[in-house]
Amino acid sequence: MKLTTLNQTDICEDYSCPERSVSLSVYVILYVAAAAVALLTVCGNLLVIISVSHFKQLHTPANILILSLAASDLLTGFFVIPLHLSLVIESCWTSGSVMCLVFKVVNFQATSVSVHTVALIAVDRFLALSFPFFYSEKISLTVICIATLLNWLFSLIYNVTLLYVNGNFTDVVCPAVCFAFTDGISSIIDLLIVFIMPCTLIIILYTHVFVIAKKHATAIRALQVHNSTESSKNKISDKSERKAAMLLGILVFVFLLCLLPYYITALAIPYNGENTFQVRDVAVIFFFLNSTINPIIYALFYSWFQKSVKLIFTLKVFNKDSSLMNVM
Repeated sequence: MKLTTLNQTDICEDYSCPERSVSLSVYVILYVAAAAVALLTVCGNLLVIISVSHFKQLHTPANILILSLAASDLLTGFFVIPLHLSLVIESCWTSGSVMCLVFKVVNFQATSVSVHTVALIAVDRFLALSFPFFYSEKISLTVICIATLLNWLFSLIYNVTLLYVNGNFTDVVCPAVCFAFTDGISSIIDLLIVFIMPCTLIIILYTHVFVIAKKHATAIRALQVHNSTESSKNKISDKSERKAAMLLGILVFVFLLCLLPYYITALAIPYNGENTFQVRDVAVIFFFLNSTINPIIYALFYSWFQKSVKLIFTLKVFNKDSSLMNVM
């Protein structure tokens, strides 16, 4: 959907923001709820970023990917969620054309980075369990940092190109409207690159991860029968390995659960009516909630995050050599 210079003037002259259909108190409640979601998302992911960045014990390849995921979620919570929820509440864009363009780029960027980072986490866990010697020798912090930077760079170039090709930088739209327009071919390409391919990879690799983890657990239990002196150590290893696989599995399951409504509506429902936009808005909000849920998962299941947050809130991170503290 594109507006030409000729008919854009006529359309925009007749276009106006809809009047508020509910009371002022309801709008206040909606804005307070939106602010709470955005604040929770920002604070939660900021704590993850500080924890992984500050404590050297957490400087592992897997945690660098978690850091990248938290950075994209922070971007979503700080910029995308407030503006999108404001658009949903008001049913009208009030932040201007320049901010609308920035909103589109940041929205697309944060989304694709999140999806591809979760795919990289799946690849990382698969290599760590399937090829432990190769992983320990070849997958260093430098390699993961380069992969992370390339992921962000690829997403930026891809999304700017996608938006530009579809006229989002050049076409003029009404001041009160802010939608990212893509044609049919671009939508299919975006669906493949940002959803189908990475999510298929995630499902396949995590299926292998759980199969491998189960085999390892079976082998450890068999070893315990023949070597009782190592029983305690093996039990700890067994429990730790299964717990790591389970926690990452929860993270990925929640991620896919939040993505599916958006892409199902994108495929099944065309842009042709007010009710359609309402359904899409709900699906998009559900998608954004993943950025809020991720830190909660860390807080509930990751002991290193719990210890890190405690040290942050008690200001012990400002102590000398606090980066060397044991948080595992």
